[in-house]
Amino acid sequence: MESGRRKGLSGVLSSLSLLCVILDLQLDGVLGATHVEIEQHLEMGRKLLAAGQLAEALSHYHSAVEGDSKNYLTYYKRAAVFLAMGKSKSALPDLTRAIQLKPDFLAARLQRGNIFLKQGNTQEAREDFEAVLQRSPDQDEARNQLMRANELEELQEEAHAAHHRGDYSTTITVLDRVVELSPWDPESRELRAECYIRLGDPRKAIQDLTPTTRLRNDNRAAFLKLSTLHYDLGEHQESLGHVRECLKLDQDDKECFSHYKRVKKLSKQLDSAEEHIQEERYQDAIDKYESVMRTEPNVPYYTNKAKERICFCLVKNKMPAMAIDICSEAHQRDPRNINILRDRAEAFILNQDYEKAVEDYQEAREFDMENNEIREGLERAQKLLKLSRKRDYYKILGVNRSANKQEIIKAYRKLAQQWHPDNFREESEKKEAEKRFIDIASAKEVLTDPEMRQKFDSGEDPLDPESQQGGGQGGQGWPFHFNPFESGGNYHFKFHH
Repeated sequence: MESGRRKGLSGVLSSLSLLCVILDLQLDGVLGATHVEIEQHLEMGRKLLAAGQLAEALSHYHSAVEGDSKNYLTYYKRAAVFLAMGKSKSALPDLTRAIQLKPDFLAARLQRGNIFLKQGNTQEAREDFEAVLQRSPDQDEARNQLMRANELEELQEEAHAAHHRGDYSTTITVLDRVVELSPWDPESRELRAECYIRLGDPRKAIQDLTPTTRLRNDNRAAFLKLSTLHYDLGEHQESLGHVRECLKLDQDDKECFSHYKRVKKLSKQLDSAEEHIQEERYQDAIDKYESVMRTEPNVPYYTNKAKERICFCLVKNKMPAMAIDICSEAHQRDPRNINILRDRAEAFILNQDYEKAVEDYQEAREFDMENNEIREGLERAQKLLKLSRKRDYYKILGVNRSANKQEIIKAYRKLAQQWHPDNFREESEKKEAEKRFIDIASAKEVLTDPEMRQKFDSGEDPLDPESQQGGGQGGQGWPFHFNPFESGGNYHFKFHH
């Protein structure tokens, strides 16, 4: 019984031995074929790398590494492609593997030390540079880089000390050199961004934080901070983009989701308000901007922006008194905003206060000398001011510049009846009434004729012979060609002697 078991076991072992021999023979054949393929991949990788076709080169080096995981040069060459592609984090494992396979591979150590230095990892960088110098004391690059690593470490300590005592300007100055030596170090950029925020310069903070989203894996904190900074600057679309990137990394991130809802709500209101303006639905736009102020009362930009746009909409709706109030408040909040000055000037024009309109346009012009819209607005306001000192047809009829034709005719009829010369007996009163009546009739003629009214609104009196080419006096000294007392006219007076 025992003898049978031993014979059976012996048979199994013999079969396994035979199987191993067969596998060894097959493996030798495969390795022989793979070696040729590896060389082909390496050669293609080299050519593509030289041609700048990095992605294609990387693909061949991947195949070469898979084919021979013991070749230190293959890892080193793939690391070179990663570095050429700007993927230093991907290059590091390959350089480390090359050094593990060949500890005296100085080129890989030097390259890895350079990456550590740029990442701000001074201790690891120093170890690599010292290892190179130990085996090759005359290696100039390693010596220079070791000096930089020592300098960087001192600067990092100096920056943190300055930051700790609240000296943010000094911290920034020191970090400028730190970032120069270690541009791939997210911590230094984040610290400098914090200093910029403390000093009230969010734009520079954004410049520093933006690259940190790539320098750190899963840098949700940077995306959230960028979103917040853009939001506070009034750049709601950029804010929305960054907070979405945060949620792509983790859709359950509570801080990012909370901020996303806040930005999304405001962004929708702002976009809707501007759509209403494009559609000339100005009251709807006003309502939306009032909602914006209720939604975000604590960020000054949105209140300022809302008041600026409400000011614009009130002018478009020809509500000068309300527009002047809102525009003035907006101007106090943002004194150098030429759009607010322009809109308030237009409100003053609607309110027939041409001197103030000229003042606002002049102030806006000082802030932007090249703006054609402001220049043209100033010229028009100056014409209207000059014209108002002669005859202002709106004032003659006592109507607003936004009055429609029915309102103008109604005002004309009332005044014409009041100042009809037949209502007066004294000669001096009759002459005054006649003069007033002519002005009233002139105003009605100009303001009920769309073409003449447009000319007058542009600062030109269509009944003034001085402003007409080839114009002249009408009969009996009335301006231009207009005389309400000419025969055939609609004006019949009974003068009492």
